Amino acid sequence: MPDTRLVLPAPAKLNRLLHITGRRADGYHELQTLFQFLDHGDTLSLGRRDDDTLHLSPALAGVTADDNLIVRAARLLREATGTRQGADLHLTKRLPLGGGLGGGSSDAATTLLGLDRLWGLDLSLDTLAELGLALGADVPVFVRGHAAWAEGVGERLTPVTLDTPWFVVVHPGVTVATPAVFRAPELTRDTPPITMARALQGGAASWRNDCEPTVRTLYPEVARVLDWLQDRAPSMLTGTGACVFASLDREVDADALLAEMPAGWHAFKAHGLNRSPLHDALDR
Repeated sequence: MPDTRLVLPAPAKLNRLLHITGRRADGYHELQTLFQFLDHGDTLSLGRRDDDTLHLSPALAGVTADDNLIVRAARLLREATGTRQGADLHLTKRLPLGGGLGGGSSDAATTLLGLDRLWGLDLSLDTLAELGLALGADVPVFVRGHAAWAEGVGERLTPVTLDTPWFVVVHPGVTVATPAVFRAPELTRDTPPITMARALQGGAASWRNDCEPTVRTLYPEVARVLDWLQDRAPSMLTGTGACVFASLDREVDADALLAEMPAGWHAFKAHGLNRSPLHDALDR
């Protein structure tokens, strides 16, 4: 019998490396990136209903139901399979909107995998990842659930095993508009492509985010966080931001950095993971 209720994590991701290698004719940018999961994120509770209603609570400020990736993922799954089952969906939101942590994409992936289990659909990961790509380029990595080297717009994935430091992640209190970053004339768009093997061989000390100089210029608050963190630990922007992360060897070092944090910045510590806690939860 399928489950009637599930409570599942929707973990954050970090871009440990982000290169922009070109711009396509359709306006999308060609990327090379390393995705890694964190043991911190949102939580989605899913309950099976006796009717075909899809009910999400609570509403997210500034996001209509039709634009919410959780609702869109649920509807897409029904359209793809023909099922008319319903669900009550409750989101405990911890990840900031527009923070570069993949919160919306992770919520969508948890919805797809959770409802597949709840509704007894038994779709393959390949099928669910393909559905997820229609919702956003970052959704497939959350569906597949393993740290990955990604190319294209971020959808061509190769599983990798990365180091798993502790991270301190800081949100400087601003929302970065991703389209504005990708439209900026000063954005680097011609980084020479490298192989996955070369990227991994270089290690974290050689990794960078091509969006970081542009975001620094457009958002002084992000620049202030980067300057403060980089004086204390290896640090960089994730995605197009606004979140910035510092890498630390030990949890005690992460705690010490958090204790130093200036008032007014929202920050948390998390452990890097190569396997998504969503897949661990589903296996249990």
